[in-house]
Amino acid sequence: MRMERGQPAGGPLVRGFAGNGFRLDDVTVASALLLTPTRAMDWTPPALPALTPESFAPALEEEGLEFVLLGTGARLVRPPAVLVRALEARGLGVEPMDSRAAARAWGVLRDEGRQIAAGLYPLDA
Repeated sequence: MRMERGQPAGGPLVRGFAGNGFRLDDVTVASALLLTPTRAMDWTPPALPALTPESFAPALEEEGLEFVLLGTGARLVRPPAVLVRALEARGLGVEPMDSRAAARAWGVLRDEGRQIAAGLYPLDA
């Protein structure tokens, strides 16, 4: 049996880490990122306990999103319950994980064609 990797889903791809930031395609991006299936944006999120759905506003404009990956920095931190409930009320789940794991999950899920958004806090957060 021969296995072949499918066509990539397109959009931004986190290729690695640089210092406390992320490397998108061949560009090093410092600090935090907001990702959608079609674009990557610099992100200046509030401290995690103050995170709201409005913090994701540019990403939530995308049609057909399934859920939001939330990279919480160097370690996993649970997001505020208010945020989780508000996004769930919009039909979106929230999957928190450390930012390195979230960046890797982003690539895998996008290769599967999943329609997701991601907010990645800096690695020093």
